[in-house]
This record gives sequence, structure tokens and C-alpha cells, in this order.
Amino acid sequence: MNNKTKIDITQSKRPKTKDIKVIDEYMNERVFPITGELPLTIYLDKKEIVTLMTLGHYPEALVIGYLRNQGIIDNLNQLSSVHVDWTVNSAAVTTNNLDVSKIDNKLRHKVVTAGCGQGTTFGDAMEDLKRNNIKPKKIKQSTIYDLLKLLHDKNEIYRKSGAVHGCALCKENKILDFVEDVGRHNAVDAIAGHMWLNNIEGTNKIFYTTGRLTSEMVIKVAQMNIPMLLSRSGITEMGLNVAKETNVTLLGRAKGRHFLVYNGSENIEFDSIPDPRPEGSSDIWKRR
Repeated sequence: MNNKTKIDITQSKRPKTKDIKVIDEYMNERVFPITGELPLTIYLDKKEIVTLMTLGHYPEALVIGYLRNQGIIDNLNQLSSVHVDWTVNSAAVTTNNLDVSKIDNKLRHKVVTAGCGQGTTFGDAMEDLKRNNIKPKKIKQSTIYDLLKLLHDKNEIYRKSGAVHGCALCKENKILDFVEDVGRHNAVDAIAGHMWLNNIEGTNKIFYTTGRLTSEMVIKVAQMNIPMLLSRSGITEMGLNVAKETNVTLLGRAKGRHFLVYNGSENIEFDSIPDPRPEGSSDIWKRR
């Protein structure tokens, strides 16, 4: 990030990926890269504003852009410094005597948008979840394949426009509820609402999403006491850490007869291993 202003700005960065061991559909252990994800708490003149979940590539620009888009600042001259310190996952922003009363007013009227990322109360949610006891659920590989076929047929809007995320609540090889929305968090919240209204327990269910397995997504599924999360997309490092903390089984890159088990491989019964790939054929997920 080029800084052509007089603001004192750090230039911190985080690694783009981290290699972890996963289990694929052939029961083979593989080394696969995952994206880093970290909580970043913004302090404005020592006042805590929000915690954002981020990949951490350009955190200073993220902080400045967030403050601008929220209407908290409207001119770079209002900023004196932006210091990101990953040892405490915080961004300390110092202003040039910004009117704090305007900040309070903005925060009282803050609207969480329908986008994929949003502010989060990460610490509070994790403390609550650690008191839960999510019991693991066993599932057959053949059942996963049956579900993926049904879910592919359900993703109607996604196939037509590609501009939405789909989420589903499943039991064995049946889809109980399916919602598409412009943001995956909207879709999962709608399903959570349906479950609550209809007194549906999550303990023996499977949750599916087209979106990434971020920490927020894993937290939401754990809050519903759902033991298994299945996605056609990949995972972030914080998403994996939260899954390990909450005992949620995670399967990603799931499409057709392919998947990767990021957490809880002992809960998968490999009863339908595909035919071997032709020698020399490329791995489909390396092209995603």
C-alpha cells in the first residue's frame, strides 16, 4: 500500500496461506494451503470501535476504508496515525481531535450489510461456545455424495446468476431447509430463524454452504449445535481453529465426488471411495 499522505502508518502484513494436513476422498493425507484469518480490533483515540475478521494482507488500508465507509471520518486530514500490531490483533488509530460525539452517533446507527464480511463479537461468542458440548456425528461417504447431488440441483439462483450464496440444513441424505441470499451470513441466519420457529434441534444435522468456512460461519453453526459443516469452498485458518475448539467436523472443496476433511476425519465412514484418477491427471482443486 502506497502512503502519499503525512499520516504515520505501519506496513504490517500477514502470510497469505498456511499449509495444513487434510484427508481427501481417497483417505489420503495431503498437505493443502489454507488462508489466514485474524480478528482485528479497531481503537479510535483509545475507544474500541469494532472487531473485524480479516485475511490481514493490507490491514491499515482496511481500517481507513472501514472508518470512511462507516462515515466516521470524511477526510484523511482527520487522521494522525494508524498502527497495526498483530501481537495483540489491534489497530490503534489516532485522530487530529475528531469530535467523539459524532462517533457515538454513528455507532448507535451502524447497519450491518448483507456482504460476506462484517463486524463480530468474536471473543464473547467463543466464550459461550466453549461451554457447549457438541457431540460428533458420523456420516458415510456415500451419504455425502448423495447430499452434494441434491444440493447441486437446489442451487438454482447461483447457477443462473452466480451472485448469491446458498445454505442448507440437512439430515442424512435429505435437505430440510434451503435458503439463497446475497450474503452467506443472511442465509445461515434465515435457517437459524426457521429452526428456532419450528423447534428443530441441530444435534443430528449437517449444515451446507457455498461460501468460505470462516470463523464467523463456524461460530454460527456451532451456536446452532450442528456438528458437521460442509462447503463447496475453502477454509480460513481461524475457521479451522474455531472448529477444533467447538468440535465441529469440517469438509470443504466439496463438489461432485471430491472433498477435503479439515477437521474430524474420524467421523467419516469411507464406504464409497472413487475410482483412482488417471495417472498424470491434474487435481481439480488446484484450478479453483
